Amino acid sequence: MPGNKTLVLVSRPNGPLAPDHFAIVDKEIPALAEGQIKVRNFYASLDPGIRKTLGEDKSYWQPTPLGAALTANTVGRVLESRHAGFQPGDLVFGTGAMQEISVYTPGKMCWKLPPDSRLPLSAHVSILGGTGLTAYFGLLDVGKPQAGETVLVSGAAGAVGSIVGQIAKIKGCRVIGIAGGPEKTRRVVEKYGFDGVIDYRGKSREDLQAAIAELCPDGVDLYFDNIGGIQLDAALSQMKWRGRVAVCGLISEYERTEGSGQIMHNLFSIVAKTLRVEGFLSFVYHQQFREAQRELEQWILEGRLVYDDYIREGIESAPEAFMALFSGANNGKVMVRIAAPDDAI
Repeated sequence: MPGNKTLVLVSRPNGPLAPDHFAIVDKEIPALAEGQIKVRNFYASLDPGIRKTLGEDKSYWQPTPLGAALTANTVGRVLESRHAGFQPGDLVFGTGAMQEISVYTPGKMCWKLPPDSRLPLSAHVSILGGTGLTAYFGLLDVGKPQAGETVLVSGAAGAVGSIVGQIAKIKGCRVIGIAGGPEKTRRVVEKYGFDGVIDYRGKSREDLQAAIAELCPDGVDLYFDNIGGIQLDAALSQMKWRGRVAVCGLISEYERTEGSGQIMHNLFSIVAKTLRVEGFLSFVYHQQFREAQRELEQWILEGRLVYDDYIREGIESAPEAFMALFSGANNGKVMVRIAAPDDAI
């Protein structure tokens, strides 16, 4: 069988990621079983949650074995099908091995792309894929924002956080973001339309609490957390009575080594203010994905929602692109273009 370039894990990181944790190797293209499809991947998403699969502890995915491919969301074209609902030439989203050609079993983690979409193919691994769907369901179903409420979003310049804030504005909320550095904080207000922003860089927990109190003088109704750590701790201290916290991710914790975590000081606020704190995973909403995608696309076409993609060329660029997620070097959804799409949707 011909070579099939694949991003694999060769050593387990203990702390920050490095290029030598990964390798690009040629793997055989698996034979198809009944009910499966073979797909040439065009784009692959790199998400912070992948980091949790690189250690030995079980997360929401099994740990990635050494020598095995990283798991990623992809979009591509069906090359061969042994599934009655898919034909060669169909464009599909799938979750599986990060490689040039993958084999998928259609279901809740693999579906045919809508033929009527007017967005670029890459959008189906960002705003219409895991990124947009995470923001949509995490905010609207878990957070349940109401018009006039104050919503605080960490990681506000990131792929998910920027979408969360814009949807909250569409729903009539006042939105404050937390982001790092002057370029990102400026983008949060000027491009994504947040009402205010806090630069977390160089700030202690007490500094963050004071900054949140200044921009949210009546308290925070809903905190959408992508970061964890002292940002979560500071936000808890400023929550309103019976406020809600939607926990999407804890990226500040993903590269910590054993014993390096920080002590949380404000956890008792959950009890004292009777807060509802809820984590979530977007794929549990798979039966509602198409409805959410239609609404997200409509908001984009109406000019009410904007998004950014951070695209790097070739599967060989994947380690560097992945590390950009944790250094903050990216602006928008991180993905790699594995191959150029041979035509539009």
